[in-house]
Amino acid sequence: MNALEIKNLTKHYNGFTLDNISFSLPQGCILGLIGENGAGKSTTIRSILGSLKYDGDIKVLGKPISADLKNRIGVVLDEVGFPDKLNVKDVNSIMKNMFTNWDNDAFLGYIKKFGLPDDKAFSEFSKGMKMKLGIAVALSHNAELLILDEPTSGLDPLVRDEIIDILNDFTRDDNHSILISSHIVSDLEKLCDYIAFLHKGKLMLCEEKDALLEQYVFINTSEEKLAELDENAVKGKRSSKWGTEAIVDRELIPDSFDTKPVTIEDLFIFMAKED
Repeated sequence: MNALEIKNLTKHYNGFTLDNISFSLPQGCILGLIGENGAGKSTTIRSILGSLKYDGDIKVLGKPISADLKNRIGVVLDEVGFPDKLNVKDVNSIMKNMFTNWDNDAFLGYIKKFGLPDDKAFSEFSKGMKMKLGIAVALSHNAELLILDEPTSGLDPLVRDEIIDILNDFTRDDNHSILISSHIVSDLEKLCDYIAFLHKGKLMLCEEKDALLEQYVFINTSEEKLAELDENAVKGKRSSKWGTEAIVDRELIPDSFDTKPVTIEDLFIFMAKED
């Protein structure tokens, strides 16, 4: 079963359109939704959660989104919102009444692991502490699917790495899946099984991460030689007075070219520039 299926999702705003995107997230996997600010990542997530009206079809854990799915989904948006005066103990008490399968021990375990104070007001938390609290809540009611919108944005590298480790641990259970959006591509490259590229509201591709890294490579050549290649081979290029560096499809170029590996970040930047 797919944890998430999106077909022909379209959302129109004044000056922006999320344009007919389709992708799926297999159960037990992590899919990274990559794109620049304003690419449509948050619009996609809010559509999945049912907080926006949209055209298209979305199924979460095999069903249209509904209130009875709330126990099975953990959500952390880019701004974790709890009332300023609440502390960790207050949040724990409230969540017990919100989720029928709230795991008190798991929550307190994450609070200890994250080093969060249990008597400090939420308003006094740093951004990293707020995000950790949001993730602790999302992980403490036996959710099968985590939906995370920019959870590492604005955090220092040590905190980001810690969060990535926690999310990796979550998906050791084959019934657990994660959709995570970010413009910090290097974080998602460490974490994800699948990568979906959004750019200006369009889905540029959605593939297995390892397959992408195998399929695409760098070459250094001249504009003349690059022009001789199959036009479908070239996914992006950067030219200077010293020559042209291009990302190409390995299968569509002659074996005579020397190649270098790419990163997911390289691939996204070059494809976005080419667009």
